[in-house]
Formats: sequence, C-alpha cells, structure tokens
Amino acid sequence: MPERPYTLLSCGISIDGYLDRGTGERLILSNEADLDRVDEIRAGCDAIMVGAATIRHDNPRLLVRHPARVEQRAARGLRRSPVKVTLTRQGDLDPCADFFATGDSEKLVYCASDAVLSTRRRLGAAATVVDGGRPVDVRRMSEDLRTRGVRRLMVEGGGTVHTQFLTADLADELQLVVAPFFVGDSRASRFVGDGRFPFHPGRRARLAEVRPIGDVVLLRYALSSRFCLDLTEESA
Repeated sequence: MPERPYTLLSCGISIDGYLDRGTGERLILSNEADLDRVDEIRAGCDAIMVGAATIRHDNPRLLVRHPARVEQRAARGLRRSPVKVTLTRQGDLDPCADFFATGDSEKLVYCASDAVLSTRRRLGAAATVVDGGRPVDVRRMSEDLRTRGVRRLMVEGGGTVHTQFLTADLADELQLVVAPFFVGDSRASRFVGDGRFPFHPGRRARLAEVRPIGDVVLLRYALSSRFCLDLTEESA
C-alpha cells in the first residue's frame, strides 16, 4: 500500500454538533487554553489542511503562534509554521487571503483536474497548484503529501473535508472539542455530512482520552492501529 501521513482531525463543535451559527457570523467554539493546545499540536505537524470554504469564510492564517514553539521548529531546521494545504473543486480562491499571504511556509492547493490551469493563473506565485484528480481524490492527495515529506498531517476542517477523510478511512485520530452551548439552527454546518463512515453502531471508535480544558471538553478518539504507534513516537 502507498504510504500516507499520520492524519489527525481537529474540530470544535457545539453541544448539538454544529460548527457555526448559520448566519455567516463567525462562531468562537474554543477558549484560550484550548487554542494554545491546538497551537502546540500545529507546531508538531508537517502540514495543516483546511477546505477552500474555510479559507473563504474564516480567512485563517494557520500559523504557529507561540514564540517558543516557533524557535523549537527553527532549531530543528524547519520553517516557522507547517506547510499549508487546501483542496478545491473550482479554484475560486483569493491569493490575498491570509492562508496565502501570511507566513513563510509552502502553500499547496489540490485542485480538480479541469480547473488546474485557471487556478494556477489566479493564484500565480502564491501557491503550488497540484492536479488532485476529477474530482479531487483525498487518498491520492494524502499519498502525494507523503512524497513531499509530510509525515504528520493536521486537518482542521471544515465539515466537508472531515467527511471526506472519515468516509475514505484516512483518519488515524480525531480530536473533538465540545463547547458548552447549543446553536439550535439547522442552517448551521455540522461536523460531518452524510456518508458511509467506518465507525457506526456496529463498530465503535475507541475513546482514548477525555480532558476538560476550562469550559470545553476534549474527546480524543483512536481511529486506526497507527494511533498507538504515534503515541510511541511522541514519547520517544
């Protein structure tokens, strides 16, 4: 089997499973202590990925924030922040978005085959545009990332991307943070959409850790046999 990176899905949701408000206004699900935890995980990864919709709606920078973690990466001969990765069907991305305009890390855009040329013209030198297939194949993308030296991939959403990785059985770990409130609006986006998932009532995922972090709770699930191997590597 072709190799792929160890893949960690990271997501925050409301008690009723929503990612946003459904009104276009950004919803803050986490707290400062948990954001610092996420920053620590980012610092230990080779690449961070979000979907194109997340870039358009949230305009994330996806940078390592803590100076000490930046210095630790530099001491290991790494750039200040991990490689940024996204995937898109149509390539409708703004090269001035923070995803492209901030940080010194490489930016990779996996694009549907029929939109590669137009996306390369639109983004120019802001990113490397890679043919991801028709439609973009997340397994093919994962394997390509491994050939580019990505050993540990952190996927930060949104819901469509998480659905794609989970239904393709490409996730080794899920870190799900639950915020202490309800959204109560069916227009809002959920953590995942419809699909055939490898975990269902007949096959339960293993809950590896439960950790209160201020007013939120981290649920850490082991989704593959590689989870234990990763713990060994982290403690080495």
